[in-house]
Amino acid sequence: MPNISFRCAKVVRRFAALLTASALVLGVSACGGNSSAGGDDKPVVLTTFTVLADVAKNVAGDKLRVESITKAGAEIHGYEPTPGDIRKAAQADLILDNGLNLEAWFSQFVEGLDVPHAVVSDGVKVMPIAEDSYQGKPNPHAWMSPSNVQIYANNMAKAFAKLDPAHASEFEANAKAYNAKLQTVQDEMVSKLSVLPEAHRALVTCEGAFSYLARDAGLKEVYIWAVNAEQQATPQQIARAIEFVKDNQVPAVFCESTVSDAPMRQVVGATGATFGGVLYVDSLSEADGPVPTYLDLIRHDAKTITTALAGGAS
Repeated sequence: MPNISFRCAKVVRRFAALLTASALVLGVSACGGNSSAGGDDKPVVLTTFTVLADVAKNVAGDKLRVESITKAGAEIHGYEPTPGDIRKAAQADLILDNGLNLEAWFSQFVEGLDVPHAVVSDGVKVMPIAEDSYQGKPNPHAWMSPSNVQIYANNMAKAFAKLDPAHASEFEANAKAYNAKLQTVQDEMVSKLSVLPEAHRALVTCEGAFSYLARDAGLKEVYIWAVNAEQQATPQQIARAIEFVKDNQVPAVFCESTVSDAPMRQVVGATGATFGGVLYVDSLSEADGPVPTYLDLIRHDAKTITTALAGGAS
């Protein structure tokens, strides 16, 4: 049974913070200006998380200043905007969000802001969540398919053209060039994962964030919980994962960088499977980390999955 008092207190704190931030927004809006830290006059594009920021930078080139609300390593699903975030949003010229219910906090975040925003997943063929209380709702992690990110890039180019019509042709050209890189990474990923033996083509992770990647690569997706939320993994969820790994003799299991791997370590202890490594989904790493760009993220995850499920032979 959830701790209702704790949850209510958290809601009250969040609401109070938003009220305070709204007052700050009014003051900032009256002052005008934008959030560009470089002291230039480039329009500012604000994204909800680092993956979108990286894609947007490739499409924007040097014509726009792109920033992310959340920092590297942040958990996006339950993020709580700060007054500073809202001040930054109020000064932006365009806000980009993923949509598909990923940013549950986003509607409150932008309420009252006179800033246009675009949903970059528009046009993606959505996969529904298959289990748990989220069953039937769209799986928000559409960017885990590079083919989908081609749609993201095209949507960004259109939004940027509305923001800065003088450079519309450059945004379109940048999106086209980036989409070629995305196709290369998509082909590399599918080719790399295709070498896995049929019996090992199961991707067991903490969060159900890999539906689109698994679809592209022909893997069966199994997870402990459907969506990262404000709760611990339940004994039933862990038991279900243990049963699947045992029954199918899955050689390795994985967890994501933004959550605790403790539940998956229980699966490892109960089955004899190896912990195959950390996968990246909701956030890039710092610049000196393993996945400073989205293209690096896909390559890293494909290599990690293949190496572990093939028993070390990629």
